Amino acid sequence: MTEGYGLVHKATIVIDNGIITYAGPEADAPSGPATNCHGTLVTPGLIDCHTHLVYGGNRASEFEQRLNGADYAAIAKAGGGIMSTVRATRAASEDELLKSALKRLDSLLAEGVTTVEIKSGYGLDVETEVKMLRVARKLGQQRTATIKTTFLGAHTFPAEYKENHQEYVNIVCNQSLPMAFKEGLVDAVDAFCEGIAFSVEETEAVFKVAKKLNLPVKLHAEQLSNLGGAKLAAKYGALSVDHIEYLDEEGVDAIQKSGTVAVLLPGAFYYLREKQAPPVAALRSRKVAIAIATDLNPGSSPVHSLLSTMNMACVLFGLTPEEALLGVTKNAAKALGLADRGEIKVGLRADLAFWDVERPGDLAYPLGFNPISAIMQNGQFSKAFA
Repeated sequence: MTEGYGLVHKATIVIDNGIITYAGPEADAPSGPATNCHGTLVTPGLIDCHTHLVYGGNRASEFEQRLNGADYAAIAKAGGGIMSTVRATRAASEDELLKSALKRLDSLLAEGVTTVEIKSGYGLDVETEVKMLRVARKLGQQRTATIKTTFLGAHTFPAEYKENHQEYVNIVCNQSLPMAFKEGLVDAVDAFCEGIAFSVEETEAVFKVAKKLNLPVKLHAEQLSNLGGAKLAAKYGALSVDHIEYLDEEGVDAIQKSGTVAVLLPGAFYYLREKQAPPVAALRSRKVAIAIATDLNPGSSPVHSLLSTMNMACVLFGLTPEEALLGVTKNAAKALGLADRGEIKVGLRADLAFWDVERPGDLAYPLGFNPISAIMQNGQFSKAFA
């Protein structure tokens, strides 16, 4: 029988060369080798579609500053925030960045995550942006998980170009992005469109280069204010717009028409103690695909658990557990432009997570509890049953 979540009881999954060839009731399964669900819940492998997990240093001191009354924008303007991480990341070697990032990545993979997006953006110079993306590619070589890389040179303006924004935009467009692309390190291009970062016009300059390189774009948009970045992203057919706490009705309409995914990042909302939540009701009413992600980063979202993010999305933003699960599977795959995963469906990759729970809603219910019992990546178990 089937019910909510598309759940099938007494199910069997048949896999051939890493691809699902049958998924459904055991009684109807074709003869031959099959993966019995062993009485556990099986979901698609989880997908974290927005992280910044390659970085140097940490910003625990800023966490304390915010709790003592300083706000995120004020810390950034005083040289903290992203720039603090930039200094530490520039000083770190590739090996140092790889070692620290592996620990963060492994914390995600241990919860059934099989695909992770990783952004650059803590270099803000040609050499370090490329270094970060090289490290992200190495992570994909050292683990079975799929790693998708996103160029985020347009994260903010480095101190040396604080008074000359146009020159840094030129560096991003004419040096950093082309070099990273030439080395085969870029799967998508992102920017932070905000008052403390890139303007709409500056963001569009980066998007124009991405379009020439035939790279998809995505955007940090409407996190702290409404600059209209989401409408720009929709104009360029962006894969996703992320954060979007201040997205207005016009912006919702724009991304609905472009098919852009709305990526909600409740970890940042929680850590920054924000008050304005994303317009979930409007997104629902327009049937905009909603994804959720950890936004794992050292400053505004040091969240190393996608399961906890599912819970936060339900508690803080009012998503249902079913919407949360869609947000880390099917819709997260769409946010990365991946049509080959995110569902248990014939013809898709056999990236699967096996859970010791009674029902799908149990995944979003607890905090700090990991009920994973097995993980399959491309048809191969990367973690066996206990």
